[in-house]
Order: sequence, then C-alpha cells, then structure tokens
Amino acid sequence: MSSPGSASASAPPLTPPPLPAAVLWDMDGTLVDTEGYWMDAETALVESFGGTWTHEQALTLVGSGLDRSGEILQDAGVRMAVPDIVAHLTRVVAARLSTEGNPFRPGAVELLQDLRAAGVRTALVTMSLRDMALTVAGQMGFDAFDLVVAGDDVTRPKPFPDPYLQACTALGVDPDDAVAIEDSPTGVRAAAAAGVTTIGVPLMVPLDGAGAHVLWPTLAGRTTDDLSAAHAARRTSRHEVHA
Repeated sequence: MSSPGSASASAPPLTPPPLPAAVLWDMDGTLVDTEGYWMDAETALVESFGGTWTHEQALTLVGSGLDRSGEILQDAGVRMAVPDIVAHLTRVVAARLSTEGNPFRPGAVELLQDLRAAGVRTALVTMSLRDMALTVAGQMGFDAFDLVVAGDDVTRPKPFPDPYLQACTALGVDPDDAVAIEDSPTGVRAAAAAGVTTIGVPLMVPLDGAGAHVLWPTLAGRTTDDLSAAHAARRTSRHEVHA
C-alpha cells in the first residue's frame, strides 16, 4: 500500500476550463450546408442573362455580404439592380430551405444542443437576410439562439468585425469571452478582428492562413468541453504574449 504523499498517490482532479460567455455561429456553410444552394441560384441567374458562372467564380462569393455579391454578379452580366439580385437569390434559396429543410452540417445540431444544455448563450451571425436567418433558426426544432444578427442588421458586413461586435454588445459579453465558429476566410477574418476566439471548420474553401485560432475538420463529435478548451488555450496564449 502506498504511503500518504507518495508518488503513486492520486492527483487532485483537474479543474475543467471555464465555459465561454457566448458562442457565435455563422450560418451558411457552418450551421447549414447551403453554399451549394446559393451557387445554384447564382448560376441560374447569370445564365438567364446569357452569361456563364463557374464554380471558381462562385467560390469567391463564399462568406461575402450579399450586396457585394450582387455587384460581382452585375459584372458577370446580370442586368438587375443589386437589391433586386439580393432579393431574387434570397427567394430562391429560401424556397429550397422551406421545401427541403435545413441541410445541417455534421455535428452542428448536437453541439448547439450541448451548449444550450450547459447554459451557454448562442447567437446566429450571418450575412444572409434576417428573414432567411429566422427561417433557418425556426426550423431547428428547439430554442437554439438567444440572438440573430443578419446581413440587413449591420452597416459593414464581414470581413469587417462589426457583425460580431454587434452580437457581443447585444448579448452583453466581452468579445474576449466569446467563441465564433466559421467556415469561410471572410467570416474568420471578421470574428478574429472582433477579438473573438475563432474556430474554423472549412467547407468549400480552405482556411489555412485566414487567422482562425483553431481549425477543426468537422463539428461531428465536438462538445462544449472542446469549445471551452480551445477558448481557454487561446486566452492563455494571448495573455502570455501580452505579459
């Protein structure tokens, strides 16, 4: 039998890292795999005006604000005003969501449910229009979000930090205490610029070098504990740099 204080004595249990004050979710490509829906709508619209729209061109719009996307589609030959382009694309994608439901990315729903069970506040921070964001949130099947910040709620879209800063202000949390989950370089840059711990989960485009603090290949199997650990590691590293 080991004597008290011997090397084989049981170590005290490790204290788990604190929960983040809030977790901020991008929508298209992060929560739901709708990027293909947008690309299909863009392609059909450009072709209706006699133009061509390649997959490579479509990738350049991933994560961008809808007004900027509309301007690029005008350059591709769409002879419509930007607000009309945005409204058209939104109607087409919303119609697919209403008939086909939310095409959730693996692990997203389970992680959201785990966060809610742990009492962590959550927000949807998307450059899609509010009506579409509310449609997706309403099809979750549970009370998934405390807040929705949409593209028509902000003056400056991603990659500006404004959407994430606005979400933190509305939730009453310090950006340093929050975590964001993003799938695009544009979104990653926005969240990181806001001072939020940023977890990149790539879908259509790689995120290497975009500025994410952590890269996960998937959300499948991830839990609140994983988010807390990533958040704690980033904060520790940041504070050591500034010490």
